[in-house]
Amino acid sequence: MTETEIPEDHPRYASLVTRHRIEAGVENGITSKQGLIAQGRGESFDYLLGERTLPSADAAARAAAATLLLADHPVLSVNGNVAALAPDETVELAEAVDADIEVNLFNHTDERVRRIADHLRDHGAEEVKGLAADGEIPGLDHARGTVDADGIEAADVVVVPLEDGDRAEALDAMGKTEIVIDVNPGSRSPRTADIPIVDNLIRAVPNVTAHARALAEAGPGAQRDAIDAFDADDALAKAEAAIREGSFGAETEPAGGGVSDGAAQNGENPVDESAR
Repeated sequence: MTETEIPEDHPRYASLVTRHRIEAGVENGITSKQGLIAQGRGESFDYLLGERTLPSADAAARAAAATLLLADHPVLSVNGNVAALAPDETVELAEAVDADIEVNLFNHTDERVRRIADHLRDHGAEEVKGLAADGEIPGLDHARGTVDADGIEAADVVVVPLEDGDRAEALDAMGKTEIVIDVNPGSRSPRTADIPIVDNLIRAVPNVTAHARALAEAGPGAQRDAIDAFDADDALAKAEAAIREGSFGAETEPAGGGVSDGAAQNGENPVDESAR
């Protein structure tokens, strides 16, 4: 069954579409096989979050948008699962905040980088970095430590969705401002990030874009206010509370941190938490 053959009235339509995209990513040489496992793990966390955008995640998305708009050289890091799940959304975010896109993989081959770059170009990206591989992230002994010198190495702000903790820590040591999208508030990546967005990737990316478009109109003052109003530790605590205190099928907010529609699309979309 292809994505277009999945009946839209199926109760898990969005989930099935997302799973299909990951499967197709593997078949097309974009996503690694480990990405299938990460997809399932992430879907479990999204169930626990209620498959909705928490108010704290919406505030994080707004702060992330403001940070990207005020950055001198923002870069969106993309792996195979991101490319498979949200290529259009990634390109739209890059355009909204004038950011570079760079492919960075743990399971790296030049062919796979080229396939991902071509896939993103098919979805509207004009330029995709990652093949020059003439820069580095100090302290990493695996392939993710190799980056473009005029991309991630030179960036002041890096968006690292579905991240590995070791690279998050290494980027932090370089003095980068990190925006992490990760549905597990207990992992190293969001706990290292300046702005952790604890949300489903395919809700979070368009939500950041929506906030960026609104804040671009509002101006630098409103952008700085959005950053100043955000508290990363509080956002992580509220996400953890939502997982610990929520209940399946609950429509009301749990005591420790509620859920809302926010500015993003909601529904039954599962999340890929940390594919490589």
